Amino acid sequence: MKRTAPIRAATVGIILLALFAASLACNLTTTQPDDLRGGVQATTTPVEALSTATLPPPAPPTATPLPSPTPTDPPPTLTPTPAPVRFAVIGDYGQGDQNAADVANLVKSWQPDFIITVGDNNYPSGAAETIDANIGQFYHEYIYPYVGTYGPGADQNRFFPTIGNHDWDTNRAQAYFDYFTLPGNERYYDFTWGPLHFFAVNSDSREPDGVSRISVQAQWLQDGLAASTAPWKVVYFHHPPYSSGLHGPVDWMRWPFVEWGADVLMAGHDHVYERLIVDGIPLFINGVGGGPIYYFVEPDPRSQVRYRDDYGAMLVIADAAQMTFQFITRRGVVIDTYQLTK
Repeated sequence: MKRTAPIRAATVGIILLALFAASLACNLTTTQPDDLRGGVQATTTPVEALSTATLPPPAPPTATPLPSPTPTDPPPTLTPTPAPVRFAVIGDYGQGDQNAADVANLVKSWQPDFIITVGDNNYPSGAAETIDANIGQFYHEYIYPYVGTYGPGADQNRFFPTIGNHDWDTNRAQAYFDYFTLPGNERYYDFTWGPLHFFAVNSDSREPDGVSRISVQAQWLQDGLAASTAPWKVVYFHHPPYSSGLHGPVDWMRWPFVEWGADVLMAGHDHVYERLIVDGIPLFINGVGGGPIYYFVEPDPRSQVRYRDDYGAMLVIADAAQMTFQFITRRGVVIDTYQLTK
């Protein structure tokens, strides 16, 4: 009996120790004590769960939107602007001497597109024997077809003369007609160049179609001016209807040019330079191309500019909106500048 009691006591102790351990194991959880978590209840997630969890996609970055492009019109299609037309005007030049050569050198230095003349192309009497020396010697590169002996001619005609009284004096200007190839009947004709429409008139009283205001020639001019759609209409001839020079005005050429539609008148005959305003349009007298220079007599009340101190020619530059006229001496001095605008 004395040996049995200790065994039981040990057994009971062992049982009690086991029960205490089981109770302690049942009370252990994954919840940490509040004093270790600062009063905040937290749970842990197994590492395996983190490796297989599906995370939400990241939020897109926030960016300031760029302003929408402002619509613009397409660039305009540019139409090349035609180059202005440059032409020279010479008159009473057909002397064949140094004065005429100086004027020719001046004119060619401008490199004009073409040249017009206001008469007296071949002094002293329009003979065949003198015409090439008086004209072709200086201007053969502007004439087509060229039949003279001073060099090659042009590949198209760029020389448009009118007849002067001296050109008529031998065989009714036959040398003139043989030398030039011109439009129409060659005595009077028209042509266009860019924005310009030119009407070359024969103002000599020996013209077969007449020179009066009701002549066949005048009717041709009236009809031509009325039909023209060119911005600028230029009428040129030899005998001026108004002048302050030695020859003075020529009454039979006082046609109603403005009423018919002319914008500009050009003449020669008086060996001076003069600009007049007649019925609101300019009349240029340009007769100092080589022949002897004249004096002024009684100034016409329409006269604006008068000059007689040296030889020279006119340079005209034109486009559809304006024309600029200059008279320039053989030494390059600009004596007069005048401008017309539409």
